[in-house]
Amino acid sequence: MGMLDGKVVMITGGSRGQGRAHALTSAREGADVLIVDVTEEVENLPTTTSYALATAQDMATTVKEVEALGRRIVAVPADVRIQADLNAAVAQGIEQLGQIDVLIANAGIHSLAPFWEMTDESWEDMIAINLSGVWRSAKAVAPHMIERQTGSIVMISSVNGLEAGPNYSHYTAAKHGVVGLMKTVALELAPHGVRCNAIHPGAVRSGMTDNQAAWDMYAGHPGGTIDDLVSAGRHYGALKGTTFMPADTIANAALFLNSNLASTITGISLPVEAGHLLIPGVNAAPVD
Repeated sequence: MGMLDGKVVMITGGSRGQGRAHALTSAREGADVLIVDVTEEVENLPTTTSYALATAQDMATTVKEVEALGRRIVAVPADVRIQADLNAAVAQGIEQLGQIDVLIANAGIHSLAPFWEMTDESWEDMIAINLSGVWRSAKAVAPHMIERQTGSIVMISSVNGLEAGPNYSHYTAAKHGVVGLMKTVALELAPHGVRCNAIHPGAVRSGMTDNQAAWDMYAGHPGGTIDDLVSAGRHYGALKGTTFMPADTIANAALFLNSNLASTITGISLPVEAGHLLIPGVNAAPVD
């Protein structure tokens, strides 16, 4: 018996990283899966990130790994900035898998710049994907869940939805916005038996964090290495022995929220960050 037996889980940004972890964890627990992500087939991809976005090969790998677990999967190249793409993906998922019980709104990007140097394009891409894309994803599944009078939505925010972050004001603004969106969606869908919650990941090792620009940020200078990432992660959490967490950590939290164990939990923010938010703040570089 799996925790999601008989369910269908839709995951945006499902081709790799945290998205792939959500897909595999859901499949291991008995769910069929619908993944939505950008690939080379999707035009007008954001150009402001410091790392490569998902590819068709990434999507194909996730499909293969879910199928190896004996579950069905539908993979749709789509852009969360475009409502018609998401509506079509939902329709395809329902047609091929029967229904959609769960949405994990996971798609997101990250980039770095002081707010006064940030380009309009960088700001607009971030808000369009990390905030508006979450709204559009929920909007796409809501009529189906309302019709069925059941469902669970998990919105992936960040610890930066609860605290500030230097050099990514656009990311922090978007992730704070997800919290307000989640609470309102939870309130509006509660009379229809649909739950909505948010997860706030801390330091997670993925393509978004494990790249040269991120290494340089953690090192505090150009030429950073993977060792700088691991070292920074050790300073990030309060729990002994923790550094950047595997993506499965976040997938396990979503599994709980989407399962019957959380059947009366809605409208909450769940930090998964090894105790990062417990650490008293200090100014490591005071200016006289």
